[in-house]
Amino acid sequence: MMAKTDYTKPWTSAERYRPYADYSADYVTALTTAVDTSAYKNTYHIQPKTGLLNDPNGFSFFNGKYHLFYQVFPYGPVHGLKSWALMTSPDLIHWTDEGLKLFPDTIFDSHGAYSGSALPLSEKELFLFYTGNTRGENNSRDAYQNGAIYTQTGDIHKFDAPLLRTPEGYTDHFRDPMIFDAHGHKFAIIGAQTCEEKGTVVLAQATNDSLTAWDYKGQLQFAQEEMGYMIECPNLVFIDKKPVLLFCPQGLDKSIADYDNVFPNMYVIADDFDVESATLTQAGKLHNLDDGFEVYATQAFNAPDGRVLASSWLGLPDLDVPSQADGWQGMLSLVKELTLKNGQLYQYPVVETISLRHEKQNITLSEVATTIDSNSYELEIELSQDEENELYLFANDDNSSHVSLKIDVKNGKIELNRANLPVSWSENYGVTRSTQFTPGKAKLNIFADTSSLEIFVNDGEKVMSSRIFTVPENTYLFAKNSLPATIWQLKK
Repeated sequence: MMAKTDYTKPWTSAERYRPYADYSADYVTALTTAVDTSAYKNTYHIQPKTGLLNDPNGFSFFNGKYHLFYQVFPYGPVHGLKSWALMTSPDLIHWTDEGLKLFPDTIFDSHGAYSGSALPLSEKELFLFYTGNTRGENNSRDAYQNGAIYTQTGDIHKFDAPLLRTPEGYTDHFRDPMIFDAHGHKFAIIGAQTCEEKGTVVLAQATNDSLTAWDYKGQLQFAQEEMGYMIECPNLVFIDKKPVLLFCPQGLDKSIADYDNVFPNMYVIADDFDVESATLTQAGKLHNLDDGFEVYATQAFNAPDGRVLASSWLGLPDLDVPSQADGWQGMLSLVKELTLKNGQLYQYPVVETISLRHEKQNITLSEVATTIDSNSYELEIELSQDEENELYLFANDDNSSHVSLKIDVKNGKIELNRANLPVSWSENYGVTRSTQFTPGKAKLNIFADTSSLEIFVNDGEKVMSSRIFTVPENTYLFAKNSLPATIWQLKK
């Protein structure tokens, strides 16, 4: 009998960057079996077939379908030699796995096809803009912003040379080009670190229609404060004609914007995008995009139907998770629509998500256990003014193990606590997260999926997204005080 592979072992640099062809068929079969039989495998979210999934990439609408790529190392649950995998969907819910598409197979992406974006050039061509990671002697690194064409027939044609090289004044931490339309032109923003180790966003503009020529326009101005030592995964979308910048600042001083996770995913809303000065004019305060335990690298785009759509990595850099023992880690959030209401960003699952609902039940949660078939459900509850309650999810039969959700409507506060789970992890960053919402009423739509939890407050006023790791039999629900609720089992 073949010995079980220890996927949590320390991975050397040589192992992480082994050529894909070096992995045997037996190894791949064993890894696939480990993931397929994992107790943490989700039912309706995108997760890797094997290995590690992190940033969503190239989110776009092309050839009559939504295209959502993601960064993946398919041969282990660690950050290794990255490719882009592709999922396609007619409705943002039912996804087809198209396999690996963008490989690290040139001198300009030899050590990884890193994050980027996509924009249709025509009905037959989808332009991909991505960072190529390369390594030299003494582990030196160069980052190139590369282009490729994904065709209607599913082929990839890479450009012969990088479209952008790192300009003077910046370190090799220069990555994640996000392309967008504005004022009749094509632009891209790139996450960067200056030579003074300051985080920033660099703006570039395409100078031809084929997107093969680009010029830098300078640093994007959107805040007076320093943005830590690096900015990753910047995205600029337009909601009701207002620019909304989503980005991940690393090392951000918590006096500027408070956060609990190792790195935050943040946003800022502005009045306009001034091209000549590379400025988001009248930019507002920084806000956390999500108040849960794990959200990062959110990618959004202006879809052709007028909606702004987004997907997030339910994970964080530099964070190990229990599913690594089963040969995988990382997953993507539900697809969310972004809107503005009274100057505030709202996020809520796209309306197509309703198609997942099956077996609706009206229930009453209480101190007596409510039994459900599995932790793959949507739970909807409403609490009125001055109510307080505490929900217990992913619980065992006597409620000694659970995730708790404390709700205080009068003060507009929710606290999520995962201290009482049977699987301990990531406790260095705390076991609770909280969010503030408009007092007076709390409507919660709670999406559970085996090892994930996405909580939407008041139709997206606030969001709390987290990974949850428990044992399969912990499928009970409780409430401190009696509470009517609606529950749907969710199935693709």
